[in-house]
Amino acid sequence: MDKVRRVDAHQHFWRYEAEGYGWIGDGMDALKRDFLPDELRLELDGQGVYGTVAVQARGTEAETEFLLGLAATYPWILAVVGWIDLRADDLEARLEARPPSAVLKGYRHQVQDEPSPSAFLEDGRFNRGVELLQRRGKVYEVLIRSHDLPAAAAFCGRHDLGPLVLDHLGKPDVRNESAAEWRERIRPLAALEHVSCKLSGLITEAPWRAWGERDLLPYLDAALECFGPRRLLFGSDWPVCLLSGSYGQVRGLAEAATASLSEAEREAVFGGNASRVYGITL
Repeated sequence: MDKVRRVDAHQHFWRYEAEGYGWIGDGMDALKRDFLPDELRLELDGQGVYGTVAVQARGTEAETEFLLGLAATYPWILAVVGWIDLRADDLEARLEARPPSAVLKGYRHQVQDEPSPSAFLEDGRFNRGVELLQRRGKVYEVLIRSHDLPAAAAFCGRHDLGPLVLDHLGKPDVRNESAAEWRERIRPLAALEHVSCKLSGLITEAPWRAWGERDLLPYLDAALECFGPRRLLFGSDWPVCLLSGSYGQVRGLAEAATASLSEAEREAVFGGNASRVYGITL
């Protein structure tokens, strides 16, 4: 793994305020504080990770500016996935007004938090916004839960002008759905060659701090079977992962899942695919 620099393709930073991060609810006290680059750098150094993709954690344009500001100070933040109102009537003008940034590679909306995520994915204004992003060469990341996979597959099928990335394996319901059942439900989405998938977020879908590799490896095996090693990206989901385990445990789970792959395939999962999808030079 020394030949290709490792990239954590999914992590977050924030200065915590309860009003701005309403999704951090009861039982999530470990996340109710600031999480900033100097703390993460210690984890990355310990795990041999070169750089990261910082992803938005709240739906404000100020969040995008915050992440871009951090990236300007810490060059190992290799890419930013920000937020903008994709349903805005003046979206194109707002995108035009943004200062050029080589680090701002894409956008995400927290669709999973909408009252009806499947209906939101059908919204005409939202779809026009995603099409506009793709025409401008930006990545869009899909954040949904497992029960919205059919709607996500239809949505991704409509948007093939550029790469799409599925966050957190589509959040399989590991407490109630077997890996075999989930594999069959993810197949239609995985059949779309322009869709990649992040090996991230799985340990917080399992009972917190009560999971073992044997519980979760079947879901990662299914992801490898469906997407293949050229469309999977390692991500830690730090600091959210801390609810259920350490950064090292997340990395170890991904290492175990990819142990049977060739060196080139492992290099792709742990860095090469992120470099290609986000246009990062390593």
